Amino acid sequence: MDRFDAMQAFARVVEAGSFTKAAETLHMSKTSVTQLVQQLEARLRVKLLNRTTRKVNVTADGAAYYERVVRLLGDMDDAETSLSDASALPRGRLRVDVPSPLARLILVPALPAFHARYPDIQLDMGVSDRMVDLIGENVDCVVRGGELTDQSLMARRVGDLQLGIYAAPSYLERAGAPSHPRELENSHHRVVAFHWPRTGKALPYTLHRLDGGESLQVQGRYVLAVDDGNAYLAAGLAGLGVLWLPHYMSEAHLSRGELVPLFDKDWQLDPMPIYIAFPPNRHVSAKLRVFIDWVAALMAQRAPVQHPPP
Repeated sequence: MDRFDAMQAFARVVEAGSFTKAAETLHMSKTSVTQLVQQLEARLRVKLLNRTTRKVNVTADGAAYYERVVRLLGDMDDAETSLSDASALPRGRLRVDVPSPLARLILVPALPAFHARYPDIQLDMGVSDRMVDLIGENVDCVVRGGELTDQSLMARRVGDLQLGIYAAPSYLERAGAPSHPRELENSHHRVVAFHWPRTGKALPYTLHRLDGGESLQVQGRYVLAVDDGNAYLAAGLAGLGVLWLPHYMSEAHLSRGELVPLFDKDWQLDPMPIYIAFPPNRHVSAKLRVFIDWVAALMAQRAPVQHPPP
């Protein structure tokens, strides 16, 4: 039995909650993972996992052992990166998930510089706006907009996206330009709705009059709701409704006359925080640390945090 492989298999079963999911993320057969864990239990003479036909639960001894195994595997990962000057740079596979517009417009264009600095890091980047099971899918970190609702995750706030309200010229020609945000609620105007994966619902946006005299929430009525940022933008450019967009998504279309700002002389929207989140029991390896710092540096240039937490 390879003790390292056995410990790694055990840790993944605990994190994934099943032998099948652990085998998939380790690119091994379920039989191999099962045998490694059984051999580890036999060597330790301790039952680490309780198995039923439906799920796997960690025993009290297994939970204590898991905490030490995670630290040990993390220390081994760091040790391998510091054996010599030639291997001092972080290396290995990193699994991340990021929103599709952020990937397309900010992260992916900047990746050549990242890979020039860290040539031995292999990025597996999921590009989506869906809810990701970081433990079950063995994802190292996610980048997400909006306030985090899962308080079990560790998170670092890396930016605040400034938002604006926009419409395509074709929409304004058909529906006219609204003079007040409340017109989006009670008239013939329509918005493109974004269904947030966390709730499955379109959330209202809070606007504040620049002179400080009024605040209101606007949601609007829609003929189309989507759950992907790129599709959301495409719908607005097609004239299907009014959009709420981060500045980084709107600036190129504004310069080409494909979008027109609304209410920007009198109203402003609350900024949207951007977080990097990762599992609390996942060792923050050198490769994950440099990726988080790189994203934070990019966001500091494009959308710096306005009010850092105390």
